[in-house]
Amino acid sequence: MYLKERFTRAAGVEGVKLLCPAKVNLYLKVLGRRPDGYHDLVTVMQPLSLADELTIIFGGDGVSLECDHPELPVDESNLVWRAALSFEQETGRKVKAHITLVKRIPVAAGLGGGSSDAAGTLLALNTLAGDPLDGARLHRLAARLGADVPFFLKGGPAVAQGIGTRLTPITLPSYWYVLLNPGVPLSTRWVYENLDLAHLAPYPGMQVWDPEHPESWVHNDLQSVALRRFPELNGLMQQLKGLGAGAQAISGSGPTIFGLFSTWEAAREAGQEMRRTFTGWMALCRGLSGPESDTPWENQTWMI
Repeated sequence: MYLKERFTRAAGVEGVKLLCPAKVNLYLKVLGRRPDGYHDLVTVMQPLSLADELTIIFGGDGVSLECDHPELPVDESNLVWRAALSFEQETGRKVKAHITLVKRIPVAAGLGGGSSDAAGTLLALNTLAGDPLDGARLHRLAARLGADVPFFLKGGPAVAQGIGTRLTPITLPSYWYVLLNPGVPLSTRWVYENLDLAHLAPYPGMQVWDPEHPESWVHNDLQSVALRRFPELNGLMQQLKGLGAGAQAISGSGPTIFGLFSTWEAAREAGQEMRRTFTGWMALCRGLSGPESDTPWENQTWMI
C-alpha cells in the first residue's frame, strides 16, 4: 500500500490519498479444505503498478462513499465501507469520513482490487487517527475482512500460507506484465466449489522461487477449473507464450490472465500484437519489487 498524499484543507480538515495496487498470484497451490470451509494454500503474490486510487477526508456525520464504477455498491455491502466500520469497532472511535474510490482494477478479476481497497481504507483511517493500531492489530483486523487483505498492508511480493494470511516477504525482480481480462464470469466461490482436490498434484514442499526461471515454478491449481469452463482462456495463454512470455497463468480464481516479461519493451510488443485480435480489457504494468525507479510507479501502467 502506498501513501500518495496527505493534506490539510481549509478549516483544518485532514485527508489522505492512497494508491491501492492490484496483485497477481505467481504461484497458487491448494493443500486441502479446512473444517471452516476455507482452503489451506501456498501462494506467491506480487503487487502491481496497476492501482485504484482512494481518497479519505475526515468530516461529516459518519461514513459516506462514492465510486466511479457504476456497478459497485456505495453502502455497507462494499468492502471499503465494511473496513471503515471494522476500524470503528476495533478502536472505539467514531469514523466520520467521506471516501472516494476511483477504480482502475477490474472488478471480480482475480487481481485483488477489493481487498487492496479495504487495506487502503484501514491504513488511511489509522494514519489520520494518529496510528492507534499497531501492525499486529491491523493485520488481525484485515484478516477478518478477507484472506487477501493483510497482503496489501505492506508493499512487495510475499509467500502467503494458511488461508493466505501468514505472510513471508520474498525478493523478486520487477517483472513486466501483460494482463488480459476477457470478461467471462468466474466467481471465487464457484471456482473453489468445482476444484477437484483428489486429483491435484501433491505439494512439493517450499520451493526456490528462481527469479531467472519463473517458468519453472509459476503455477495455479485453480486454473484447471477456469480452463474447463472456458477453454478459450488456454488459447490466450498460448498466444502470450508464443509472443515471448517467460511464464503465463491465470491470477487467483480468474478470469484475468497474465504474461510475464523481463523488459517493458518485450511486454509492450506482445501487448500490441495481442490487441490485434483480443477485444477484452488489457493493461501493461510492472511488478512492485525492489528499489523504485526514477519514474513514479503509478505512471507505469498502460491501457492497450
